[in-house]
Amino acid sequence: MGGPVDGKVVVVTGGSKGMGRAFVDTLVAEGAQVGCLARPSQALDRVARDHGAKVAAIECDVRDSAEVNQAIASVAERFGRIDALVNNAAIFHPFEIEQVSDELVDQHIDINLRGIVWLVRAAVPHLRKSGGQIVSISSESVNTPFPMLSLYAATKAAVETFSAGLRDELRKDGIRVSILRSGSVSGGSGGDNWDQQVAQKFYETILRTGHAAMSGTSASPESMAQALVALLSMPGDVSIDLMEVRAAAEGIPPSVRSATAEHE
Repeated sequence: MGGPVDGKVVVVTGGSKGMGRAFVDTLVAEGAQVGCLARPSQALDRVARDHGAKVAAIECDVRDSAEVNQAIASVAERFGRIDALVNNAAIFHPFEIEQVSDELVDQHIDINLRGIVWLVRAAVPHLRKSGGQIVSISSESVNTPFPMLSLYAATKAAVETFSAGLRDELRKDGIRVSILRSGSVSGGSGGDNWDQQVAQKFYETILRTGHAAMSGTSASPESMAQALVALLSMPGDVSIDLMEVRAAAEGIPPSVRSATAEHE
């Protein structure tokens, strides 16, 4: 007997690594077909190898509207429909505002916000046909912005506001719009390209300010993926505007604990 997402076609951006990869794996395990959009990498190649015909692994830089249009069209052509768009792709780099480069500011805005606009624009015609869903991943830092992650928090707040407006704009078309607001999740790749001195200062800062303890001990990406499945599984006559899923256990994220322990 099929599950609640069995047979659905779901587009997941940033699906080759971290929480996005857990989204792809879990959706496939629950019977969905997935369009996995990500920039070219060996990790994206592994998604294709691991899931075969159940996943369309498509190279796509969400900053490029033409690439987004082509990727969405490719998913619809491959699987015949699109039932849900999961806007997961994002970057977050810690920095002090007086030190940040123009390039890093542009990347945050282009990937975290502008890319979502391109994706929604391209997906709406397909979602109108299917009575589908849009789910954008946000962050607990919208409520409590972290020092040195102020621009990241601002882009996520913008995504939530954008989604609130879309919710009523697209309601007439039978398209539901939701936010999955995520707390700290383990195993992510977001910090792989951080400047180590800046990262160390960030970890020390959020320990001092209490933001690390607020996050708690990180949840697993697989658990967050189950939250996504639950959101996508709601009956068609109801819509979840906001689902906030945070770490249940007290403590501090393992990445912070290990980084600061090395410097004690």
